[in-house]
Parts: sequence; C-alpha cells; structure tokens
Amino acid sequence: MTFVDDLMWRGLIQDSTDPGELRKKLDGGATTFYVGFDPTAASLHVGHLMQVCTARRFQQAGHRPLLLVGGATGQIGDPRESSERSLNPPEVVQGWVERIRGQLSPFVSYEGDNAATMVNNLDWTGPTSVIDFLRDVGKHFPVNKMLARDVVRNRLESGISFTEFSYQLLQSNDFYQLHTQHGCELQFGGSDQWGNITAGVDFVRRRGAGPVHAFVTPLVLKADGTKFGKTAGGAVWLDRTMTSSYSFYQFWVNSADADVSQYMRYFSFKSREELEELEKATAERPQARLAQRALAEELTTLVHGEEETRQAIAASQALFGRGSLDELSADTLRAALAETGLLAVRGELPPVGVLLKESGLVASANEARRTINEGGAYLNNERITDGEAVIPASALLHGRFLVLRRGKRNFAGVELES
Repeated sequence: MTFVDDLMWRGLIQDSTDPGELRKKLDGGATTFYVGFDPTAASLHVGHLMQVCTARRFQQAGHRPLLLVGGATGQIGDPRESSERSLNPPEVVQGWVERIRGQLSPFVSYEGDNAATMVNNLDWTGPTSVIDFLRDVGKHFPVNKMLARDVVRNRLESGISFTEFSYQLLQSNDFYQLHTQHGCELQFGGSDQWGNITAGVDFVRRRGAGPVHAFVTPLVLKADGTKFGKTAGGAVWLDRTMTSSYSFYQFWVNSADADVSQYMRYFSFKSREELEELEKATAERPQARLAQRALAEELTTLVHGEEETRQAIAASQALFGRGSLDELSADTLRAALAETGLLAVRGELPPVGVLLKESGLVASANEARRTINEGGAYLNNERITDGEAVIPASALLHGRFLVLRRGKRNFAGVELES
C-alpha cells in the first residue's frame, strides 16, 4: 500500500486540486508542504490535531514540513460564519505564536534531510507596504470570486469588515512566499479552508509560479453530528495548564464506540493491520474500551509525554480502586478530582458521612448511613465502616486531599484549604 493509499484508507483526503497529480507527487519522492495554524487563542485544541497528526504522518513518509504559525493572519482571523472576530493586541498574538510553536514541536523532527521548519507569515507580511500589497497581491483577486466564498456570502447581509474579507489574500500570499522561498509545493488544511487554499493555488499560478497542489482533510464530527473536541467545560486544549493531562486522556477514553474507529484512523500512527485488529477486539469486548484506551495513551504521550501519561493512567485506575492513590502527584490528583467536582473545606474536617452528603455522592444523611452500612462507601479506597469517625490528618493525600467513592464508579474529591 502506497502512502496515498494509506491516506485514502484513513479518510484523510476529502478534496484535492488534482487527485492524479497529487498521487504522483506524494508517491514519487520528497515534497515540501505547509500547514498553517492561527494563534487566535493561547493554545491549540484537539480540533487542530487532525492537521498536526497529518503533518507528522507526512514527515514520517519522507516529506518536508513547513509549520506556519500566523503572526500576521492571527491578528486578523479567518471570517467566522456568525460574527466578526475580536482583534487581539499584536503583543498578545506574538506571545501565543511562541506558545503554539512549542506545542507543535514534539510532533515533528528537526533533523535529517526532511527536517521541519517553523515559519511565521509576519516575517514577509509585516515589511510589505499597503501599496505593494494591493499591487502585487490584490491585483490578482477578482472580487466576484471572493464574494462567492460561502462564509463571505453568508455574512454579506449581517456585515463583514474589509479586514476579514481580505484574509483570503493574506493566506494566498503565504503559499506564494513559501513556494518561492522554500520550494513549497503542497498546502493542506481542514475542509473549511478549501476556498482559501484553492485561492492560494490559483494565486501562485497567476504569479507565474508553480505548479502547486493542495488537499483538505474532512471536518471531524461525532457520530451524532455534533462538534468534535468540545466537553461540558469547553474546548479540550493541548496546553496542560488549560486542560490537564488527566482530562486530555479521559477525553479520548470517553470516545463513543461509534466514533473511536474513525478517530483511530485519523489520529493513530499504528499500522492498518494493527488498527483493524484493535477494531475487531473492541467490537468483541466493547466494555473493555480497548481502542479508546490505546488511542488515549498514544495521543497523551505525544502531547504531554510519557510521565504525564503514566500519571493519567494511574489516576484513572486508582480513583476506581484499582491502583494506589499514593502514586499520584498533587497536580494529577487535583485535576482528576476536579473532573467531577472538588468540595473545598476550611478548618476542621467534618465526619465522613457529612462529606458524602456535602460532596453530592448521596442526597441525605440517611442515605449516607445506609450506603456505609451496606459497605458501599470508601475513603481513599478503604471501605468506611463508621460515618461518625473523625478523619485523621494522616489520611490527607499530599496533606490536603481526600477521595470519596460510592460504589464502583461514583467518586468525589475533598480539598482542605488553609
């Protein structure tokens, strides 16, 4: 199976400018490609992983990545379907550029003949005067074609600024600049970027350069049609200070059975044979969530490293009584407990029966007593036999945490605040 065959089997190519030529280019030798990320927030989120993992996949196949973090386009923002974006200060955007570069770095290699290169479109956009930009770039864009783009057409009635309207010109110029400066012959991105990407291919041609190629990956959706990468708490970020490694791991473990096979093809670097075997094993034993756990471990290791992944796995086991809570770091334990609510207590700790009620694990004091009497209540994975017992300070994990559990799967945390 060729590289393009593998991409097609995984469902990673939705549309391309010339499928036949793209196949010849990618299966015929090393190609320099680029994929762009706009710093419109302090971190990338799991929705960006489609492009990040695809870039890694291309480099592993021998192609050369140019990873563009848009210090210029990030100050403007691609038009949204609903409303105008808020413009962030240039110094804020620049700080986000550096953070996102750091998040991308673990996915690619900076050594060898196809070493990755980080690029910033502010380097060529910033020094360009308005007159030069209008003459050298704007001259090649028919307004009627720009107006035909779906997101622009949909915004015409509610209003769209010239700033967002001009975004297509900036992105198209990026492709031309990377083609002339780095020999870039291919751009890819999400399917929502198809209009911008094909405009870039056309602009390179109009400037007398090329030929260049492009393709887009599909939009990742859940089986029920809802947006991928969102939880009750919002986006799942790659920055561990915004989404903990435990929460990141749990996001993948909690993938629906109907979604996980496709997620494995999109995001995993296991071979086709390995994935098909894992799909079969998961179908035979869905309760074991084998595919979900394999994907969670693989991606958490890529994003957060082996030690953070080990802690996330240990926490997911220990909280349900299948491992030692003492092995967990304070940060991992707190992040895990915060997933289901963390009860803050000041001063002296009340009896454990009271904590069961205040944490929401039981609805009343009577239910707390009944749960304890039936042997279904646990403190730090030890069965509770006396709901009125005073909790000693030595029971506090890291000097401030308690883990309460009712039955096998319902748990809550307590944090003693000073």
